[in-house]
Amino acid sequence: MTPTPPLLDLRGLGKSYGNVIALRDVSTVVAAGQVTCVLGDNGAGKSTLIKILAGAHRHTSGELLLDGEPVSFGSPREALDRGIATVFQDLSVVPLMSVWRNFFLGSEPVRRVGPLRLLDRRGGRETARTALAEMGIDLRDVEQPVGTLSGGERQCVAIARAVHFGARVLILDEPTAALGVKQAGVVLRYVAQARDRGLGVVLITHNPHHAYPVGDRFLLLKRGRALGSFEKSQITLEELTRQMAGGAELEALEHELRAADTTS
Repeated sequence: MTPTPPLLDLRGLGKSYGNVIALRDVSTVVAAGQVTCVLGDNGAGKSTLIKILAGAHRHTSGELLLDGEPVSFGSPREALDRGIATVFQDLSVVPLMSVWRNFFLGSEPVRRVGPLRLLDRRGGRETARTALAEMGIDLRDVEQPVGTLSGGERQCVAIARAVHFGARVLILDEPTAALGVKQAGVVLRYVAQARDRGLGVVLITHNPHHAYPVGDRFLLLKRGRALGSFEKSQITLEELTRQMAGGAELEALEHELRAADTTS
């Protein structure tokens, strides 16, 4: 029996801008019902990888396979139509607009009155409320402006929106970066819910303590190159943190400083 291919399969993926190599030889997989965490500091290549997966940029080397078939998205809409939804750090929400209007942003429900197509406010409110409740998100009022929600609540609304509109792969760009401990925990709980609903989740982060509890696979990037892709059983939180912190470089620096102290 032929095994089911992963939702996304990255094979030696790379991206060059002229003579500048932004990403080189990156390989990992994104499977249904699993979270693939992409970790790296600023300049590691995380943003470039997101843009390729989201359809904003085409890769220039390697292969990107969706359901086992090679793809190269020409636009974010093309990626979205194939079930790949991306929640960027700025969330693309309109702060003064209500929660339910932001939930449907660009895909508003309508009803027909004769030849007219009118915004279905009642249906939109109920659908948004139900979809949020199914994800365990209990908001006081879906009519309240989305700008009145906490950062964590806004992230959760964006996740629920992607799930509702049929995403198969959910890419989250640093969803916990600007959040406190409690709000970050709330977001990670909904990341786990999306995973448990069968989505393949790509969690971009620079924080191994946020990645490890929900992650099934960890791709480490540094200066556009992959340091490795590890299953959870292959790496501990301590080793993940050490590699993220540049463990080998820090050890070399520590040795160098000790040597300097003994000669001074």
